[in-house]
Amino acid sequence: MTDYNQLAQQVLNGHQLTDEEALSILNSPDEDLLPLLHGAYQIRKHYYGNKVKLNMIINTKSGLCPENCGYCAQSIVSQAPVEKYAMMKQEEIVAGAERAAAVNAGTYCIVASGRGPVNSELEIVIDSVKEIKSRHKDMTICACLGILKPEQAVRLKEAGVDRYNHNLNTSADHHENITTSHTYDDRVNTVGLAKDAGISPCSGVIVGMRETKEDVISMARSLHALDADSIPVNFLHAVDGTPLGGTDELNPRYCLKVLSLFRFTNPSKEIRISGGREVNLRSLQPLGLYAANSIFIGDYLTTEGQESDSDRQMLEDLGFEVDLEPLNREPVSV
Repeated sequence: MTDYNQLAQQVLNGHQLTDEEALSILNSPDEDLLPLLHGAYQIRKHYYGNKVKLNMIINTKSGLCPENCGYCAQSIVSQAPVEKYAMMKQEEIVAGAERAAAVNAGTYCIVASGRGPVNSELEIVIDSVKEIKSRHKDMTICACLGILKPEQAVRLKEAGVDRYNHNLNTSADHHENITTSHTYDDRVNTVGLAKDAGISPCSGVIVGMRETKEDVISMARSLHALDADSIPVNFLHAVDGTPLGGTDELNPRYCLKVLSLFRFTNPSKEIRISGGREVNLRSLQPLGLYAANSIFIGDYLTTEGQESDSDRQMLEDLGFEVDLEPLNREPVSV
């Protein structure tokens, strides 16, 4: 059996996992799961203690997306019965931030479907962010609006956007099996534009889309190379009517191994258990926070999340506390 505590100490001393070590985590027998999580926890505790960051999403524009992403209920190829509406008004977006503040969500994520924002949509987001920041200066604002142009990234930064999310979603090799309406490089370039504008980059993955374990390792390494500050790890919640509808490859134990891999591979980064945690981790959700240090609360874009009271009870039962510190790109050892 691998000594995961020893491996964790090596990672804290600067070691990067070899391909063999990374694959051994994903292939580890279930009886090694608790030692693996303990090793991941040593790294998580070093940088974040027992604090958990809370994030809340608002879906400001639903459906109406010309992209053909196979996992998404909002895409043009989806036949899923999701609500469709154009960009929300500023007052609705600001009201969402008030709800986030009321439940101590330190990060408020403004999300809109589509390939990328048109000027009128960008203006609404910019005006909303300015008003939110005037009320909640310490709230971290994350925008997720699709593929950006350089000048759009600069304007979002000037408005007060702290973080920009654009997920890689899968590996470079598997990308064309998931979508063909944009390239993998389009996604990498948007993350780069956010960084160039001085915005903290957020980029993550969706696991369970018929990829190989080598693909999962490639995802973790790619995000390390991108130096993404925040890494949402989604587990596919297959929606009927999408090309990936009916896909059911995951179990809670494998999901925990994936979270551990991302912690070992990206030791100092915010690892967020994101979409699909309720249906894939199920009763083992609390164990995920021994590797990850962040969760979404409330609903997702087109699927329901766990009740926020249940999330708070989970954190209390774990002895963890909500992290209310404003965004800091360089986590310090605790």
